[in-house]
Amino acid sequence: MTTDGPPSAQEHPLLHMFRRKNVLSGLMFIAIAAFGLWVSRNYPIGTTLRMGTGYVPRLLCWLLMGLGAIVLVQGVLETEPPRPPRERSPDDDELAKLRPVVAVTVSLIAFALALETLGLVLSILVLVAIARFATRELKASETLAAAVGLSVLTWAIFIAGLGLPIPLWPDW
Repeated sequence: MTTDGPPSAQEHPLLHMFRRKNVLSGLMFIAIAAFGLWVSRNYPIGTTLRMGTGYVPRLLCWLLMGLGAIVLVQGVLETEPPRPPRERSPDDDELAKLRPVVAVTVSLIAFALALETLGLVLSILVLVAIARFATRELKASETLAAAVGLSVLTWAIFIAGLGLPIPLWPDW
């Protein structure tokens, strides 16, 4: 099968459809949701007022399954042909592809380790500053705005809303 032209005559139409990213993404979401529902099948659900341990996980799985169905239908109904698979060139840098994954993972670990010592605001600043290395397209002002917005939102949800005993600032 060539990568420049339309699919070959031997390719089944369903295989042609599975080359679309939305179709594969929708199927992946549905599979993850189905797995989550299967894992949580024995958890007590409870009611809306007295939720059991399985209520929220199962609700999230059903929402993910619905999202997957929407994405899958969008992929099936696409009118433009799927892009042919891109051929790898020797210029592809494998380490550059890992940079976003490494930056986000390191930022989450740094946040977890710094939260009790630095407090919520400075830990989120560290999180966003490290995660900024995941892309080269962010400006410093955008990074600072994201850190401030995330700090306010996290404070509102976890400290003000839920009353969790998370330090806001360090105790130096």
